[in-house]
Amino acid sequence: MTNLLFLATANGVIACELNGGNWRETHRGLAAQNVTSVTARGAVILAGTTDGVFRSDDLGRTWHEASIGLTARHVRWLSHPPATPDLVFAGTEPASIFVSHDKGGSWRECPEVASLRDRHQWFLPYSPEAGCIRGFAFHGQRGYAAAEVGGALRSDDGGERWRLADGSDGRPNFAGPPEAFVHPDVHSIEVHPSSPDLVFAPTGGGFYRSTDGGATWEYLYDCYCRAMWLDPNDAAHLILGPADSVDSNGRIEETRDGGRTWTRASAGLKVPWRRHMVERFAQAGDELLAVLSNGELIAAPLATLEWRRVLLEVEAINSIAVMGDPSSLNFATATA
Repeated sequence: MTNLLFLATANGVIACELNGGNWRETHRGLAAQNVTSVTARGAVILAGTTDGVFRSDDLGRTWHEASIGLTARHVRWLSHPPATPDLVFAGTEPASIFVSHDKGGSWRECPEVASLRDRHQWFLPYSPEAGCIRGFAFHGQRGYAAAEVGGALRSDDGGERWRLADGSDGRPNFAGPPEAFVHPDVHSIEVHPSSPDLVFAPTGGGFYRSTDGGATWEYLYDCYCRAMWLDPNDAAHLILGPADSVDSNGRIEETRDGGRTWTRASAGLKVPWRRHMVERFAQAGDELLAVLSNGELIAAPLATLEWRRVLLEVEAINSIAVMGDPSSLNFATATA
């Protein structure tokens, strides 16, 4: 059962626990740090910030810097491949990918990503930096990464080396890609547990699916979107956070037929939200959590999708990480 939650906020990391069906705050750390991403594996918590990576070996009570080798210090996303406990990836702004084989103890840049960035002149519409990496997905040795504004990246060796997916030309052209290519403004990326070739990409130019490992892409939904949830038991069941444009008329919708039809899944919410949208989804046991772009957190049972606001006292949430029962954690082996 999932009962620990870590919130990455504009003012540090907040640890919460599930008590009587409700989340409550237990402690805070990294005060005054703008934390953009957080991961939890064993007793080790990693926090990506606008000034490097920090690590906690005691569930977020104390922290130390873990940025050796991280030459781009503005971290946009951290990710653990599910099958490799010590391996972690950092996506940065400007767009680079760094890999650590010791839970953040040291980092190595994957230089081919920066080469693609510079060759294609990736950019961000809201920042002077040359693009960013804001999402990862892994299935065995297959890896995918979301580059904004750049496209979809793929790795076939567990994330050691990266290239553009065949259906991504790397050109940051908001006018739209050629047919069967993914839009270059990729905000996140997901791979289904059933196949390393079944990939989904929410983008600034619509919602896309690939059934051949990113070689070709199908346009499923004309919208602006950043976040989705995949049903691990049913690849046709998806939940999406679409909007009409950037933070405009956001809502939550669901499909059970692989994207052919969509229905509202926003019970309990006053949608569309005029000036915000879903930024990230994360599953916590039998509930779905959604981080909104205005920094709020909402939750709903997956069985009903009846949403409620949670942790009302917490502001400026950027991302979350969930963890199971802490009594099962082995602090001795988790600490490097």
